[in-house]
Amino acid sequence: MIFYLLFSEPMLFFIWLLAIVYGITIHEFSHILAARLQGDDTGERLGRLTLNPLAHLDTVGFLMLLFVGFGWGKPAPYNPYNLKFQKWGEALVALAGPVSNLISIVIFGLLGNLLASYLGPGNLLLQFLGFLLLINIVLLVFNLIPIPPLDGSKLLFAILPQRFNYVEQYLTARGPWILLVLIIADNFLGINIFSRLFDVFFQLAGRFF
Repeated sequence: MIFYLLFSEPMLFFIWLLAIVYGITIHEFSHILAARLQGDDTGERLGRLTLNPLAHLDTVGFLMLLFVGFGWGKPAPYNPYNLKFQKWGEALVALAGPVSNLISIVIFGLLGNLLASYLGPGNLLLQFLGFLLLINIVLLVFNLIPIPPLDGSKLLFAILPQRFNYVEQYLTARGPWILLVLIIADNFLGINIFSRLFDVFFQLAGRFF
């Protein structure tokens, strides 16, 4: 896990740490910003409309990331009834996080391509940009999985016809447990569901950056 780099490759550990902090911060901030742009100031009143990482990092979730390999940031608070667009409002708030990660991927990928011509392959800045690419790809892909409480579920619920409300009710009630089982199976039983999914997008990004 990432934590063990502290003893073998401390510099890599710290740039991994910075990449993770950036990815979570921009993701959660974008949720709050999207809600604020739709008229809801819940996150702003709670001090979350900021790029200060301390406002968005969850202590337990962050430690889990370092020691176990998966974790989370503080959920973005908002009041869905305050959102300007009632049908698509929650989906827009949810998608803002992954979109911020996608924009980050493009920016850091292009910057890495530009600097690669001038810097050697072992350069720490290039490695940092590579880590930023990886963490933002993971956050983008993982959060678009349509299982609550992940962002993709809000998009799924927005596009589902009314007659499939039972699907939303079922996933809302059981989704977190389904996701937890998948994560445990992926990490401890060697199923590698998520790693295979991430690899597809790592390879796709590798064609462009």
